[in-house]
Amino acid sequence: MSAVHRVIDPAAGPQVPPGLCALGIMTKAPRAGKVKTRLTPPLTSEEAATLNVCFLRDKAQAIVSATSAANGRGIGVYTPVGAEDTWADILPASFELVPQRGGPFGERLLLAAGDLFAAGFAAVCLLDSDSPTVPEQAYAEAALSLLNPGDRVVLGPSEDGGYYLIGMKQLHRRLFEEIDWSTGRVAGQTLERAREIGVEVELLPTWYDVDDRATLRRLCDELLGSADGETKGYAAPETRAFLARLIEQEGRERIWPVHA
Repeated sequence: MSAVHRVIDPAAGPQVPPGLCALGIMTKAPRAGKVKTRLTPPLTSEEAATLNVCFLRDKAQAIVSATSAANGRGIGVYTPVGAEDTWADILPASFELVPQRGGPFGERLLLAAGDLFAAGFAAVCLLDSDSPTVPEQAYAEAALSLLNPGDRVVLGPSEDGGYYLIGMKQLHRRLFEEIDWSTGRVAGQTLERAREIGVEVELLPTWYDVDDRATLRRLCDELLGSADGETKGYAAPETRAFLARLIEQEGRERIWPVHA
């Protein structure tokens, strides 16, 4: 069922109940040839876009599960402006939207955090859209930690040196400055910036992004390789079903070869 999501206008000032943590997924319209391009090949552009939709649906549902245990709200931090209807069939009805602003990725993260604080959120977490199996408990832990007394930053490191989540209780601009974005130095440099400004950092479990052939195989191993269907992370049912359909249609050699 399609949902009509409210678009938050940060310029309107506080507009959410007090004491909420925003869990915002950084996302762009999942159009063929524009998303998950490093997965083509082995996927086609259309398959990669569909997989991106599955990732978003699964991550959003994990956030919904997390916010049942923590005082949080799911947000789609989206681009481009004008494509709001794109997320009607992707994000749950409980989500709201806020448009991305800025150019470089670090600037977009900084402005997104600032906009969510301006809208009245007591804490803000920004999440990637590349790691559909991060356990929902990690999101709940981040939100609960940030709603406790005392300033802190929460960081979910990725195995490739980036991070899948950054959370804060107030806007710390320095966390986004002098960072070599899209490199394996991002998480380490972010920790350095936190030390510079003297803010405590809580680390979540390290996880992995799915953004190339090797990590796609790893995702298949995690979601499809267990006979009982159990995984160490979030079950990601939409992603699992899509990958299973592809393999059922043509076998596993293209996306999940036996001898890789």
